[in-house]
Amino acid sequence: MKHLGRAAALLGLAIAAWLVWRDHPETIFRLLQGAGAGLLLAAAAHLLPMLANAWDWRTLIRPTQRPTFLTMLRLVWIRESINSLLPVARIGGELVSFRLLGRLGVRPATAAASLVVDMQLSLISQFVFALVAVGFLLEQATSDTARVAGQIAWGIAALAPVLLLFALVQHAKPFERAARTLNRVTSGKVYELVGKSTRIDQSVKLIWRQTGVIVRYVLIWQTLQCLGYALEIWIALYVLGANPTFAQAFVIEALIQIVSSVAFLVPGGLGVQEGGFVLIGGLMGFDAPTCLALAGTRRVRDLLFYVPGLLAWQFAESAPRRAKAHARTRVDMSGASSERAP
Repeated sequence: MKHLGRAAALLGLAIAAWLVWRDHPETIFRLLQGAGAGLLLAAAAHLLPMLANAWDWRTLIRPTQRPTFLTMLRLVWIRESINSLLPVARIGGELVSFRLLGRLGVRPATAAASLVVDMQLSLISQFVFALVAVGFLLEQATSDTARVAGQIAWGIAALAPVLLLFALVQHAKPFERAARTLNRVTSGKVYELVGKSTRIDQSVKLIWRQTGVIVRYVLIWQTLQCLGYALEIWIALYVLGANPTFAQAFVIEALIQIVSSVAFLVPGGLGVQEGGFVLIGGLMGFDAPTCLALAGTRRVRDLLFYVPGLLAWQFAESAPRRAKAHARTRVDMSGASSERAP
């Protein structure tokens, strides 16, 4: 999987470079240069969807084990950084978050269930927002773009059975069934895993039974998250010299999100994201250089947010080792003091 991710990243990078070279790179770089400090403002807007994601993910964890809001924001930052920059098929961030939640005192079943439901509800929300965006796109489409808009609509509609199957699987004890199968294959060597997997399935069901939490997650927090992303796109287009409406920014972001989810094997959506911006932005009336410059602002955001996020991850991973080393030093010092005492 790691080698596949690297190969996908190299291919995506080649596609992105080809797209930039094809559409007059000097024009694209001139647009980015003209945006100046506006690129920082567009990147800073990304903090808004991160805040919404931290809050909605936090509501999926039991109150008795729930970390502070700032802690959840840090975990969102680390998770996004890993999934966006590393070849981990967009699940490496979840695995790291699971481990860090455990160090914060969250039980394994609760942590795993919160991540599973958060991923599932995010995909469902992206699908709903993409349908809204396609509706707007079809309404605004001209005779030249109607065919492409219709193909996008059919492509998104084809994802509905996949999401439905994913939702049904979550209620069919998938973790317990997988653990029991593995236990049979290994002749009972992973028996303890069956019990742990059963608790994860139970925790997932408990979250889904909290109807109010689920409704608020989708209708309020996921909506705020999507609007925050759209604001980021709107600011970026504005500082690039375009004259966008917020509805256009929403359509571009909603469809780019679904494209990025489908192309989960490509780290950072290299190439796929650039091509998506050109296609969707073109349907919205923006020229290719502007769309590629818009993709460039997204890369600026990644550098400003996610590179430090990877450093924060390394700091979080080394914190327990530093604490243990500090504890050993204190023990050694106290032992040496007692030996010197008369």
